[in-house]
Amino acid sequence: MLKVAVLGGSGYTGLELLRLLHNHPEVEISAVTSRQYRGKAVSEVFPAFRGMYDGVVFRDPDVFKDTDADVVFSSLPHGTSMDVVPGFLDKGKRVVDLSADYRLRDIEIYERWYGRHSSGEYIKEAVYGLPELRREMIRSARLVANPGCYPTCSIIALAPVVSKDMVDIHSIVIDAKSGVSGAGRTASIETSFVEVTEGFRAYRVGTHRHIPEIEQELSLLCGACVNITFIPHLIPASRGILATVYAWLKKDMTTKDLMDLYMDYYREEPFVRIMPEGTFPATSQVRGSNFCDIGIWAEERGKRLVVVSAIDNLVKGASGQAIQNMNIMYGFKEDTGLDTPPMSV
Repeated sequence: MLKVAVLGGSGYTGLELLRLLHNHPEVEISAVTSRQYRGKAVSEVFPAFRGMYDGVVFRDPDVFKDTDADVVFSSLPHGTSMDVVPGFLDKGKRVVDLSADYRLRDIEIYERWYGRHSSGEYIKEAVYGLPELRREMIRSARLVANPGCYPTCSIIALAPVVSKDMVDIHSIVIDAKSGVSGAGRTASIETSFVEVTEGFRAYRVGTHRHIPEIEQELSLLCGACVNITFIPHLIPASRGILATVYAWLKKDMTTKDLMDLYMDYYREEPFVRIMPEGTFPATSQVRGSNFCDIGIWAEERGKRLVVVSAIDNLVKGASGQAIQNMNIMYGFKEDTGLDTPPMSV
């Protein structure tokens, strides 16, 4: 059995890891940390886990320096993970980091968007953990930087056409909507029920931290500098991301041409589903699953491509993808522990 430690186990991504890992036949949870709930049983704090993690107690991260775990999932906040990940790497552990601390390859860009980095020497060896693009590198990695939720949804939507030079890379607009869980469990006025319910608003227009991550990966795909327009929105839902992506096609293409391209590009991918022509995804159809559903349309009058992409931000956008990466790292079947159908309601 593979022994697993979850750092930051009481946040949304940590809890989702525990939910999904319970069904993984090759995994044993060896430790879970939480500063807020240290010393308390996981099932006491979160009754949904009664009968599942009754004997597992949240450990104090301040004294959690050693573990018998083979792999460590770090669900710590941005700027915190970078201080603890090197210690586990130095002890021979493999790490899947769900923060942004190792996603950006240029430390100057990271510090411009997030602040000072304390372990920048590990950035070069970190593998960006989007299996659809980096599967072979993930296999041998000891540090995987799990992608952000908006970047996962957006990059999968654009990879086939950007990698094949089929769109004007300066014309890309990403209009994305996210459920409130994307902001984490920390209480704030902006994400409280009264402020969010029956509302719909854009936020961090032009300043969202996922912009450089999306641009980095799209630029690597096409070998040129990609600049995007990215507008995130907050919707009154607990989870889910829907991204509508627009770009100018370089030549006339029909919807069928593009569908054939996408189906060929993702034909071996277990978690990317291309919708039938004329249909488009909804967040409800991927809720609780590791799927990314894609709908495609070519606007014939203006040669514009429209791609609609949907994921669950806590699964394919975070914890499910982290487990997918772990499965690749250890040679397990890629959908192990993730082969449950989406929640129907």
